[in-house]
Amino acid sequence: MATNVQWNEQGDWTAGGDWGSAGSQGQTFDLARWQARFDELRRRHHVPGASLAVLVNGQVHELASGVLHRGTGVPVTTDAVFLSGSIAKVYTATLVMLLIDEGRLTLDTRVADVLPEFATPDLEATRTITVRQLLSHTGGVTNDFNYDGGRGDDCLARYVEAARDVPLDCPPGTAISYGGLGYIVLGRLIEVLTGRTWDQALKDLLFTPLGMERSMTLPEEALRFPAAMSHLGEPGADPEPAPAWDLMPRSVGPAARVITSAGDMARLAAMHLAGGGPVLSAEAVAAMQRRETDVPDKWTVSADGWGLGWTLYDWNGVSGFGHDGAAIGQYAYLRVVPHAGLALVLLTNGGSARLLYADLFRDLLAELAGVTMPAPFGPPAEPPAVDVTPLIGTYRRAGVVITVSQDSQDSQGAGGGLRMRYEFVDGMKDMSPPLDMELLPVTDTVFAATGAGPSFSEDYMPVVFSTLADGTACAYVGMRATPKVA
Repeated sequence: MATNVQWNEQGDWTAGGDWGSAGSQGQTFDLARWQARFDELRRRHHVPGASLAVLVNGQVHELASGVLHRGTGVPVTTDAVFLSGSIAKVYTATLVMLLIDEGRLTLDTRVADVLPEFATPDLEATRTITVRQLLSHTGGVTNDFNYDGGRGDDCLARYVEAARDVPLDCPPGTAISYGGLGYIVLGRLIEVLTGRTWDQALKDLLFTPLGMERSMTLPEEALRFPAAMSHLGEPGADPEPAPAWDLMPRSVGPAARVITSAGDMARLAAMHLAGGGPVLSAEAVAAMQRRETDVPDKWTVSADGWGLGWTLYDWNGVSGFGHDGAAIGQYAYLRVVPHAGLALVLLTNGGSARLLYADLFRDLLAELAGVTMPAPFGPPAEPPAVDVTPLIGTYRRAGVVITVSQDSQDSQGAGGGLRMRYEFVDGMKDMSPPLDMELLPVTDTVFAATGAGPSFSEDYMPVVFSTLADGTACAYVGMRATPKVA
C-alpha cells in the first residue's frame, strides 16, 4: 500500500516536491522484497506482529506482518493501530511549538509563569525551569513518578498537583536526564493555553490538519480499528498475550500514549521532513531539530544529542532525528534522514523488538539513505584496565537507588570488577524486583551491564558514569542521570 503525503499551498496532500538530494531520491521501493525481509526478521526475533511504514520519494509505503494477538490469530493489517509509548513526546512537542508559532509563549518562558500550580521541592528550580528545558530533558525533572490522575478530563491537572513534592533528578540546566514528568507538565500547559484537554488539542490541532485518521489517545477510541495486543515473555521465545491491553493511566498521555498506525506516524514525520507544513512554521520545525544538548549515554536510544522533542543521530556524518517508544510489551521506532527524504516507522507488539528494529533498519537505512548504523553495543574483546575506585558508591534519584560495588571476581575470573544493584524504592518499589548486574568496561567511564533482563535491554545495557555541570558525579542508566550521594 502506498499513499502520497506532501501538501500544496492550500494544505491538501499532493505528490512531488524536494525530498532530498541523495540516498532514496528516484529509487523504486521494491515492496515485495521488503515484505519478504520484514516477515523473515519478524519470525526470527519472535515478534508476534508488526507494522512498517517507509516514506520514500514522497510516498508512504505500508507493510504488515504477523498477528495482532497470538491467542486469536487475527492478522496485522496496515490499518492496525499500536501503542507508540514515548514517541508521544514528539506529538506533545509539536503542539508546544505550534503554540510558540502563535505567540502564546516562547521557548524561554518560565513554566511557572504560565502554570502557577507547577512546583518542585526546590523553590529556585520551580521559578526558573523553562519550556525549552522540559522539551530537551534538561529541566532536571524525573521519569520515575507514576501517578494515576484518574480517567477524568482533570487527570493532567491532578498529576501536576501531585508532582509538586517529587524531587528533581538534578538541578535544572546541569545535565540531560530523560523525564516523562516534564512532558506531562507540558501537556497541562497545552490544556491551559488552548482551553481543551490535551487529547482534544491533539485531535483538533494535529491529527485533523495532517489527515491522520488512524491516530488517537484513548483506549476506547482504538476499538474502531484492528488493535495490537501487547505480549510479554523472555527473549528467544514466542511471548504470550499480556494480562491487559493498556496498563498505563490516562495522565501519562503527553509522555507515553498516542495510539496510531505506522502510516499515520509517517505522515507526522513527513511534515517535519519537509521543513514545515499545515501545522508548523519552517522556523519551528528547524528549532526542534537543532541540538540543545549532548548526550553522555549514546547507546540506550542511539542518541548523539537531543533537540526539542527529537532524539538526534549522527551516523558517521549523516544527520537524522527520531524517537523510540515502549508501552509495556509494545515497542515503536521512528527514524528520519533529511538528506535522503526518508522516514521509517516500525510498530511492534512484543518479542525481541529491538533486534528486529536493528536488523531491519540497518538494511533499509543502508539501501535507501546510504547510512551505516553503529555496531551493537557491548564490551570489546579485550576490555581496558580501569581504576574503578572513583565509581564505587551509592547513586540516588526519586524512586531509584543504584549501588555500585567492587566484585571479588568477575566472569572471566579476574578480580576487581564492578557490580551494580538497580533497585526501585519508595513509590516505585513495585515496578520490578532489584536487578544485580556485572559491569564490563568498554572505556574508563562506559560499562556494559550483563543480566539486565528484557525490561531494560536484550543484550548489554549501557551504564555511563559522568558528571553534572556543577561537578557532581552521576551514573546514567536508561538515559536517566542519577547523582552520587555516598
